[in-house]
Amino acid sequence: MTTIAYLRVSTDDQTVANQRLQIESKGYRVDREFSDDAISGSTSAPVRPQFKAMLDYLRDGDTLVVAAIDRLGRNTIDVLQTVETLRNKGVSVVSLRESFDLTSPTGQMMLTMLAGLAQMEKAIITERREAGMARARSEGKHMGRPRETPVKAILEVLKANEGNVSATARDLGVSRATVIRAKSASGVLAL
Repeated sequence: MTTIAYLRVSTDDQTVANQRLQIESKGYRVDREFSDDAISGSTSAPVRPQFKAMLDYLRDGDTLVVAAIDRLGRNTIDVLQTVETLRNKGVSVVSLRESFDLTSPTGQMMLTMLAGLAQMEKAIITERREAGMARARSEGKHMGRPRETPVKAILEVLKANEGNVSATARDLGVSRATVIRAKSASGVLAL
């Protein structure tokens, strides 16, 4: 029987060091560690390269330790399926933040509730982000990739070309659609 640690961070600028420290500080002697770096929790567990390798490695009687349930995933159904797959292999799953064995009956119930809360939290964050973007758009702020050619520059060339969209697009090396968008965004109907 071995103890396996699974660590995951979502972005390149994050590190798994804190998760490793949490596991060690709880007295777990980890025999093998699997770590997925810069992989979102919304990515299905079996698709993550190191998680897949870990699934192949785990044997009946092993214990999998994670710092928190959200390291397994952010989608309730995915987390429940992952824990069920591990339980069917005879693997015990321990989540340190939640302080219980996810494969016990009580752990399964708690897992269902906590995974549901994690999914709700993710939905709330998405809702807030979208509301913030809508507010910014209503204030006239540009959303998305920065424009390579400023609207003001497009309008100046458009005026110099006496409103000829094709000539302006050709002169600036942009598409006609870009010129038309700049024209409509500025409220200019005719030059």
